[in-house]
Amino acid sequence: MDELIGRLVADIGIDRAAAEKAVGIILDFLVKEGPADKVQPLLAKLPGAEALLQKAAAGGGGGLMGGGVMGAGMRMMSAGLSMGQVQSVARAVLAYAREKAGEDTVGEIVAAIPGLAQFV
Repeated sequence: MDELIGRLVADIGIDRAAAEKAVGIILDFLVKEGPADKVQPLLAKLPGAEALLQKAAAGGGGGLMGGGVMGAGMRMMSAGLSMGQVQSVARAVLAYAREKAGEDTVGEIVAAIPGLAQFV
C-alpha cells in the first residue's frame, strides 16, 4: 500500500496520514457494502490493505455519519479531505485496485454497490 499512499500524497497533495486514513475508509466501505466473495480476494491482492482496514474500523465514525457511499465520503471529509479530494482519492484507489486485481474484479464490486459508479 506504500506505493498507493505515495501516489495519493504526490498526485492529490494530501499528507500521508490523511492518505492512509482515506484508503482505510474506502477499504472499510468496500468490505461493508461490497460482495464478500469479490472483496476478500481483492484485499488479498493489496499487500498492507488489512492493516489500513483495521485502523479505519478501529477509528469508527461510520454509524454517526451514515452508511453507504455518502457515509464513506463524510468520514473522509471529517478526516480533513475536501469533496474534490475525496473523489480523487476514491478514483485513485479503485484505479490501483484495477492494476493489482484486474478490471473484471473491481468492475463487479463497483457494479454491486448501489450508487458507487457515479462517484468513480
